[in-house]
Amino acid sequence: MMTNFEWQNYVPQNSALNGKVILVTGAADGIGKAVTIALAKHGASVLMLDKKARHLEKLSDEMVERGYAEPIILPIDLMEVTPETATTLAQAVLDDIGHLDGLLHNAAELGSPSPLDQYDMEYWNSVMHTNLQAPYVLTRALLPLLKQDHTTNILFTSADVGRNAAPYWGAYSIAYAGLEAQMTIWAEELETVSNIKVNSIDPGAVRTTLRRRSHPGESQDSLATPQSITPAYLKLLAGDHDFHGQRLSI
Repeated sequence: MMTNFEWQNYVPQNSALNGKVILVTGAADGIGKAVTIALAKHGASVLMLDKKARHLEKLSDEMVERGYAEPIILPIDLMEVTPETATTLAQAVLDDIGHLDGLLHNAAELGSPSPLDQYDMEYWNSVMHTNLQAPYVLTRALLPLLKQDHTTNILFTSADVGRNAAPYWGAYSIAYAGLEAQMTIWAEELETVSNIKVNSIDPGAVRTTLRRRSHPGESQDSLATPQSITPAYLKLLAGDHDFHGQRLSI
C-alpha cells in the first residue's frame, strides 16, 4: 500500500531527536548528506556510513563548525559488506554507544540501464548487493541494537521503478522491488515482538548525482532539492508518526 503523508512543515518538537543515535548509509552526498545535516542540527548523533571517506571527513568538520552534534564516520563500501563485517560493525556500535534509535538505508547504485538480455553482470552484482543485499545484512546485524523499550525506526529509501517495474531499468528496478518485499516482511515479523517501526519512502525526483546519471538531459531546475525534502525523513526517523509497514511517498 502506497501512502502519502503530511511532512512539508514538520519540525521536530520537544527534543524528539536530541540524543538519538541514527545510522545513515550513503551519507556523503545527496539525500543522505542533507538528512545527516538535518538530524545533527536537531541534536541526533549520526553514524555516517559511506565509501567516500574524504567527503565524510569534510562533512563532519562542517557539522562541528556549525555547532551541531558531532557525527561518527564509518568509511565503509557497501560492496564489501558481508554478514561477518556487518556483525563486526554492530559489535563496535554496541561497545562504543550501546544502542541505536534509527537506521536509514539510503545508499544506492544505479548500474547501467539496459535490456535484461544485455545487462552487464558486473553492474548486476554491484546493484543487487548495494541496494538489496547490504541493507538486509546490516538490518539483521543491527536489529538487537534497535530493540529498545522506546520506539525506534528502520527506513528504506525506495524508488518508483521498484514499486512499478519499468523496462530497461534492469537490476535497479528488481533490487528495489526486492527491497519493498524485504521492508514488508521485516515489518510483519517485528510488529508483535519489538517497538521497531519499519517503512519505505520514495523521495520522488530529487536533484542528486544519481538522478543526473539516470535522466541525462533532464532539467534539474524543476526538481526538488535534497534539503527541501528532509522534513519527511526527520518526521519518520524521529518516530513522530504511526506508520508501520507502509510504502510512503513524497
